[in-house]
Amino acid sequence: MMDTLLLSRLQFAANISFHILFPTITIALGWLLVFFRVRNAATRGTPEAGHWEEAYYFWTKVFALTFALGVVSGITMSFQFGTNWPGFMEKAGNIAGPLLGYEVLTAFFLEATFLGIMLFGRERVSERTHLIATVLVAFGTTLSAFWILALNSWMQTPAGYEIVNGRFHATSWLAVIFNPSFPYRLAHKLLASTLTASFLVAGLSAWQLLKDTANGGTRKALRVAVTAAAIAIPIQIFVGDQHGLNTLDHQPAKIAALEALWHTEKGAGLTLIGWPDEKNGVTHYALRLPRGASLILAHDANAELKGLDQFKDAHPPVLPLFIAFRVMVGMGMLMLAVSWWAAWRLWRARPSTSSGRTDTSVRAEPVEAPPPRRLLWMLSAMTFSGWIATLAGWYVTEIGRQPFIIYGLVRTADVVAQHAPGMVASTLAAYLILYASLLLAYVGVLKYMAEHPAKPAGPGLLPVSTTVPPTAPQGA
Repeated sequence: MMDTLLLSRLQFAANISFHILFPTITIALGWLLVFFRVRNAATRGTPEAGHWEEAYYFWTKVFALTFALGVVSGITMSFQFGTNWPGFMEKAGNIAGPLLGYEVLTAFFLEATFLGIMLFGRERVSERTHLIATVLVAFGTTLSAFWILALNSWMQTPAGYEIVNGRFHATSWLAVIFNPSFPYRLAHKLLASTLTASFLVAGLSAWQLLKDTANGGTRKALRVAVTAAAIAIPIQIFVGDQHGLNTLDHQPAKIAALEALWHTEKGAGLTLIGWPDEKNGVTHYALRLPRGASLILAHDANAELKGLDQFKDAHPPVLPLFIAFRVMVGMGMLMLAVSWWAAWRLWRARPSTSSGRTDTSVRAEPVEAPPPRRLLWMLSAMTFSGWIATLAGWYVTEIGRQPFIIYGLVRTADVVAQHAPGMVASTLAAYLILYASLLLAYVGVLKYMAEHPAKPAGPGLLPVSTTVPPTAPQGA
């Protein structure tokens, strides 16, 4: 039977797993909306402007839905600091409380204030004011990530504190915020959001093309999303490598667990696949690359890596960390292949000026070959691939910190509330049912929106058709 500690950890994992899905989309999607608005303004007076407006209109609706679910699930998650983890706030509240407060005062209020203008002010304010509102909403989502990741990074690599009577106090807020792992973690998360939002946009756009519900902005959004993903993924690989070097310096037990390094060794091999057996300290069915772990993790094929035997009981569980890390990396490699393939195919189908026009006073429409259906199906299948990579990466981060809640200083078991296991289990079950229902509803609504796109209305919009036949050329 599971105890209160494990059940409380599972409950918080369920809450944060559901919550993180939505900010991971909105952080980058906000900036994609800014790009759509800028392109709309830059092409004003041309048919292309109407297409950018359609792209903006559709994805603003997706942003609003996603933002709402992120806010609601975030509030629920924050309550658990008091209900399930009161010891954490008692010990670290002097640091966690202000950081969470800064997130509300700067980011959330900024988002909430200007979101209304962004959603409902299109015909009520000037073009410049509406664009500024969109920029401030996007900036607010990024600022929110800044504060939340500052706290999470501090819990992973604490700095700028002193402990007085068992409680943490900040001695330098700059050191607290810009702790050793924060720059890597923030960059990694922002790029993860870029990939998540890009594949969502590309996937739903591809689905619209498959279902013949595409409008003038669909291929615009598709091309922007594929380009963003193709650029972001190699940068993410580089940032992930730098993050790994930082983790090796500050959390070597996490590295030992995710690579299933049972003993300290020089020139450690990289286990590509396998099944770690923590009880016996072996990895079954292992496929290893000689010296690979030392080369990748330390950039030295002969480097010594600490094994789990060096940490006794102060290391995270091996199996979930080992699997989650490989899921994250594997999905990243798949994203690289798909985004580059899609970018190449779309580049080959790039529009050329139509020579069939006789009226030289009318600007020629770009002509573009329709994307291959197999590419559209692949992009549709990858719609939520960013979620898989994000969750796997988040599990690596959070499980890898165990058995500590503040790494190396406070154990998770010392701050959990002593509720009856049955009560925690019942609320966990309720959360799982609710979140599964909301997630299915969210995906269903996105599918409905993609298959029944509403037409935007506003000043200066050109008359463009709501649907485009799959064989009809349209601008990109």
